[in-house]
Amino acid sequence: MDENNVEIMQNVVGNDKPLITTKYQTVDQLFDSGFDELDMDKSLFQEMIDRTVEDIKEEQLIKGKIVEFHKDEVIVDIGFKSYGYIPRGELINPESYSVGEVIEVYVEKLEDPSGRVVLSRRRADFMKIWDRILEIYDKQETFSVKILRRIKGGMVVDLLGIEAFLPGGQIDIRPVRDFDAWVGQNIDIKIVKITHTNYNVVVSHKILLEEELSGQRLEIMSRLEKGLVLEGVVKAIADFGVFVDLGGVDGLVHITDLSWGRVTHPTEVVALDQSVKVVILDFDQDKRRISLGMKQLTSHPWDAIGERYTPNTKVVGKVVSLTDYGAFIEIEKGIEGLIHISEMSWTQHIKHPSQVVSLGQEVEAIVLNIDKDNKKLALGMKQLMPDPWDNLMKKYPVDSEHIGIVRNMTNFGAFVELEPGVDGLVHISDLSWTKKIRHPGEFVKRGEELKVRVIGIDLDQRRISLGHKQVGVNPWDILENTYRVGEETTGKIVRIIEKGIIVELPDEVDGFVPVSQLSFAPVRNISEFFKLEDTLPLKVVEFDKEAKKIVLSAVEALKGKESAIIDEYNTKHPVPNADQYSSYEVGQDSLAEEIASMESETEAYLKQEVNFYPSIDEAFDEMKKDNEVIQIKNTEPIKLSDITAKVVVKEEVEAPAEVIEEAKEEPTNE
Repeated sequence: MDENNVEIMQNVVGNDKPLITTKYQTVDQLFDSGFDELDMDKSLFQEMIDRTVEDIKEEQLIKGKIVEFHKDEVIVDIGFKSYGYIPRGELINPESYSVGEVIEVYVEKLEDPSGRVVLSRRRADFMKIWDRILEIYDKQETFSVKILRRIKGGMVVDLLGIEAFLPGGQIDIRPVRDFDAWVGQNIDIKIVKITHTNYNVVVSHKILLEEELSGQRLEIMSRLEKGLVLEGVVKAIADFGVFVDLGGVDGLVHITDLSWGRVTHPTEVVALDQSVKVVILDFDQDKRRISLGMKQLTSHPWDAIGERYTPNTKVVGKVVSLTDYGAFIEIEKGIEGLIHISEMSWTQHIKHPSQVVSLGQEVEAIVLNIDKDNKKLALGMKQLMPDPWDNLMKKYPVDSEHIGIVRNMTNFGAFVELEPGVDGLVHISDLSWTKKIRHPGEFVKRGEELKVRVIGIDLDQRRISLGHKQVGVNPWDILENTYRVGEETTGKIVRIIEKGIIVELPDEVDGFVPVSQLSFAPVRNISEFFKLEDTLPLKVVEFDKEAKKIVLSAVEALKGKESAIIDEYNTKHPVPNADQYSSYEVGQDSLAEEIASMESETEAYLKQEVNFYPSIDEAFDEMKKDNEVIQIKNTEPIKLSDITAKVVVKEEVEAPAEVIEEAKEEPTNE
């Protein structure tokens, strides 16, 4: 038997059947012999045919024998029912190959549109390399590659002639600043990911560096302690802080630990690749996290505050924060004071500090109080100007009358400006003697002049109480005679409430008509039968001078009147079944309940109080508290590279412990 044919048959992938126990193993051998010594039956011949064509599949790597060279292609016998064809260009230096030589080929198609078997030598070479790459990946071998070029997101490297991807974050343990400097270098890598569908390979150089450092990191972490001062290099900067490379181990300096003062972004304090001194604030061996600090290496500005600032000292600072209750002023790095909203103006009622100052503005202030223990500094702006309240008592004595301008209104009253910067409050209950006002806008408009009388001055609270109704005479002494119980009058409906109506009487005084006193029949829906501006005949049923209350009744006013007058009233206010009642008695308890309902609805507005500011103590409680005080272990920083070197050498006397012990003997700074 031809040895090449036997090799072809035995190297077809999956062909593990024993050879046929005849002289001929393939149909080709049978034809080449000229059917000489044919000693087989039909079954053996069929088995020979089946063996010749079985187990050949597409996408299979097999061996074949070169049969013939053509101009553009090479014919190869792969032991199939027909020959296969390889593009001649896929053979490197085809003149070096000869007919009968066995080569490895890749079956791309068993039958193309022309019925031919399509083979590939180039694909076979690739699959051999791919199998090697898979072996490297499975065994996690370290392999040397050359960086070819830079692309978006990383580098392209040459891995056994195949291009693989090296991500930018997997080049080095430190962030790479200059990618171009790596092009052309030979580096060791490990394969970290393979995508079989498109034959993509991702490699990493960083993983090897981390493996080298992992053992050292554990040893170094075990030798760290709080307060140890180290030297490192700024590795990366984020919005929340700075990552510092301590020499194989990274630590984080949070933005709040960069400086005693406010820091908007870490780049205000440090730059990339800058050498810095840091102190260990805390570390977690399990999570391998190290918290570092820079500001702790300097004394806190509050330690010497008493030497530079005392009460009544004038300071200049920048507005760094605004809250509802005041503005925080940075007078130097690490020292902020609060100008409470009540300390911004002697006379104006400031609702928000933005009315006076803005972020970033430079302002002057006076030191009011220093609480060194709690690190609280109270400042004031109004103290820079004379206190106008010292002369207000003389200029605006109680019972003096003035004309002011309505500048602002609230639910509880109107603020009237007596002069620029000086205003007082006219409470809603002091606007009118006779009107039941629910909102000051019903009585006066913003910008209008209003005559007022000073009815009180609170020097402690810096408040002036004004009244408008006090300018005139209290009419209730006269009204007592005009609206005696039983007197008849008329009233115009000015407001409808749940339990009755409010009417305006001829003397511009308001009275109340309970719902039970509007008609002889029960009234279910007042607004359906009684409209605003309607004029009603009324009789006074109650007059209370102290409570400034007049209660009236339309029913009592109609009793005893002629039928024509009653019919006219019922026609104008067609309450169902009103004409069937000659009288409509209401119990005193029900009437009292209706009156109480009127009082609760109209007089609740008169009991509102003004709360100008939150307390200054509550405002201070919201200030940021300082971090834990760290005990500094050594004044001169230690390089972890020294510790690393000792760990690698594994000397009998461990250097890190000695270094730390020496550091403990140095004087400490808190």
